Amino acid sequence: MPPLLIGRDSIIEDFEEGIDDGPGAPGRLMRVTGARGVGKTVMLTEFGRIARAHRWEVIDETASNGLAQRLLERLSPTKPAVSLSLKPSVSVAGLGGVSLGEASISSQQMPLTLREALGSRLDGLERKHAGLLITIDEAQAADRNDMIAIATAVQHLIREERDMAFVFAGLPTIASKWLNDDVLTFLRRAQAEQLGDVPLEDVHDALQDTFDDSGITLAGQALDMAVKATEGYPFMIQLVGYHVWRIAYRRQRDVEGIRTVSEDDARQGIDNALTRLGDAVHGPEMDGLSPIDKTYLLAMAQDDGPSSTSAVAKRMGKSLNYANIYRTRLIDAQVIRDMGYGKVDFAIPYLRRYLREHAAYIRMRR
Repeated sequence: MPPLLIGRDSIIEDFEEGIDDGPGAPGRLMRVTGARGVGKTVMLTEFGRIARAHRWEVIDETASNGLAQRLLERLSPTKPAVSLSLKPSVSVAGLGGVSLGEASISSQQMPLTLREALGSRLDGLERKHAGLLITIDEAQAADRNDMIAIATAVQHLIREERDMAFVFAGLPTIASKWLNDDVLTFLRRAQAEQLGDVPLEDVHDALQDTFDDSGITLAGQALDMAVKATEGYPFMIQLVGYHVWRIAYRRQRDVEGIRTVSEDDARQGIDNALTRLGDAVHGPEMDGLSPIDKTYLLAMAQDDGPSSTSAVAKRMGKSLNYANIYRTRLIDAQVIRDMGYGKVDFAIPYLRRYLREHAAYIRMRR
């Protein structure tokens, strides 16, 4: 969790007002989207802090198989849910071969079970004038049955004006995966918050103030280098701030009386931040793309600036219409952005550099 959140005042205010304004407030049902590294998980953590400050209970989950079941177990840890699905185990003589079996959970019954469990937990919380916040991270990875179960249960409780909030976050692909699903229309009503880059003037002030608070001065050319290196990308702001501070602190620990970040400190910190950015953001982003998506990006990486979509198609050895399928996919995923006039550019900072450095490896994997 970064020591200071910048450029996120509006979304934080919307959520906190939702808690204060009571059931039905828009800020209590929210979806947060954005590319990797823009701070989605940080926002969920901040929402949890705000909710706890209001004496609310918070349940944080990350989407993966069994999501609805895990929520149910956290809500009712001593009450196993039961369905009508039977697993035959014993054949009883004299009963015409009728089998007895043990009960298990079925996805069809999960919505009702979750609704009951949530309602029961809210009964206790509301008696204490408190509420319940549920956050789901990486929602694009959720199983459809789990999302149906959760959305159905939450929808009923919100209609009943219960004291709860539900926030789900994920990559931009959740818009096409979940919001266009006829069974999940309820999620379309969630307040949409798309996280993007932070203005550099805000980055400048935040870095300077945070370093001052730690007793180390970041100013002049060193500050300008650090600010420019972040490109306003939230995760890079964290990385640059931390690594520059760490290097400056180590040097000053050995040289008494020096309390200022040098240009060399800034340069080394930025290099370390870039390495970490590749491991934490660029690598996972590439792992989630198809081979042809990667081919499109490698073709773009040959340019020093925005790429012509026709030139990219030619480098791929494909027709413009064929290449445009992957152009659209990558824009929707916020990996690249439309620059107008038939041009595209990378939306994730330093991705061009990463692709150039790892081109041979990416081609070999493909």
